[in-house]
Amino acid sequence: MAGEAEVIITTSALAFRDALPDAGTLLGLDLGTQTIGTAFCDAGWRFASPGKTIKRGKFGADKALLEALIRERSIRGVVIGLPLNMDGSEGPRAQSSRAYARNLGVLNLPILLWDERWSTTGAERGLIEQDMSRAKRATRIDSAAAAVILQGAIDALAGGMF
Repeated sequence: MAGEAEVIITTSALAFRDALPDAGTLLGLDLGTQTIGTAFCDAGWRFASPGKTIKRGKFGADKALLEALIRERSIRGVVIGLPLNMDGSEGPRAQSSRAYARNLGVLNLPILLWDERWSTTGAERGLIEQDMSRAKRATRIDSAAAAVILQGAIDALAGGMF
């Protein structure tokens, strides 16, 4: 439609930052096949914290839950983990994340696809350092990974590493 701005979906932190209306709270997502880990950062982009883990369903149900989180937290943009292969190439999981991002475009928020190659490993290490039991780690790993993804992105955004 004429007059409507196109939703930005990018792998560039600079393009993402430029698309944001101002600083503000961001939502981080770690997309799994069964669940979606969520994380949030403060408005000044200093720290990311794990949020809820959402049981993944049909996209309409996922979208409704994410919309509620976006309204509740006044989210300005979304960071989605992009699962690249170790050589940096994209496989089927990365293509699935890109498709999910395109579907989330209906939320009219800028979307940053962020390299998540080491997010689960980093999250697991952090949970182990907290002396968390294996059973508890299993329930929290997706949101912890979303926080690792989001922290990497906000470090780049706040530090100007583009």
